[in-house]
Amino acid sequence: MTKLFARFVKDESGATAIEYGLIAALIAIAIIGGARFVGTSVNDKFQEVGDAIAGTAPAPTDP
Repeated sequence: MTKLFARFVKDESGATAIEYGLIAALIAIAIIGGARFVGTSVNDKFQEVGDAIAGTAPAPTDP
């Protein structure tokens, strides 16, 4: 029984999979955060351009 327990404690094959899972989760969180930031920034820029275009539209002429 002692040998079985010692072998179980020494076995690290599952640790690598857990580490890769944690790394993948952290990368996913970073990508989501970056996409949110970039999306908000791009949306604000499009709003700026749209407002600028709306402000420079020529006035309608009366015949």
